[in-house]
Amino acid sequence: MKKFISLIAAAMLITGTVTGCGNEVKNSNGTVSTDGSTSMEKVIGYLSEAYMEENPNVKITYNPTGSGSGIQAVIDGRCDIGLSSRDLTEDEKTGLKETVIAIDGIAIIVNSENTVENLSVEQIGKIYRGEISNWNEIGGNDAPIVCIGREAASGTRDGFEAITDTKDKCKYNQELTSTGDVVQTVSSNPNAVGYASLASVRDNVKVLTVNNIKPTTETIQDGSYKIQRNFILVTKLDSSLSKSAQDFYDFAVSDRADEFIVNSGEIPIKR
Repeated sequence: MKKFISLIAAAMLITGTVTGCGNEVKNSNGTVSTDGSTSMEKVIGYLSEAYMEENPNVKITYNPTGSGSGIQAVIDGRCDIGLSSRDLTEDEKTGLKETVIAIDGIAIIVNSENTVENLSVEQIGKIYRGEISNWNEIGGNDAPIVCIGREAASGTRDGFEAITDTKDKCKYNQELTSTGDVVQTVSSNPNAVGYASLASVRDNVKVLTVNNIKPTTETIQDGSYKIQRNFILVTKLDSSLSKSAQDFYDFAVSDRADEFIVNSGEIPIKR
């Protein structure tokens, strides 16, 4: 009998130990699926890597389909968290929740050989509406302006067009499906102009000042650089996230995420 009681006590001790350990672990296992904005690739990558380092049994996946597709994926239940580089429309807000996690400056880029240094928001609008069609009209060389932009579902395009008053008015020479494609195309065409997330811009293109303001952390946070948009997480209003997804969401919207947002090249929100 004493031996039997000892065995029960040992079993209870082991159970208690396992339970105690379980209470210390945020997530035992699981997969969190994210879907949407290609411009958010770096910021979601840094956040995912940091989270998975602390939670090695959780896998965060990312499907770079564009903001509109990511929002629809949340509506359809095909992902846990949507990623959008545009604000939700009033119709979308009836069933979805948006949470801003970062601010992104949209850089106006030209080929490195271009002599133009600055454009006003008004001039940018006129260029993309086709009202200014030659670089010599704005102090550049005598050459036709080639307007490069994103596809219709892009959050970058939506943000750019809203700010420059060009929505449904743009005369694009090329519409591309990713930020990287825009940068690469502008870098290879001396007459091209494009727009891209500031974090995705490299030294192979020139970033113009807008209204004589350079896009920087300070000018984006204080709003003096006018061409900027929010990076948001999109979730459903009428359903709960899984434990793993909720924990990752809580991490991404907390001040703990700020250093990783900065490392990704984006600007954290003001707390």
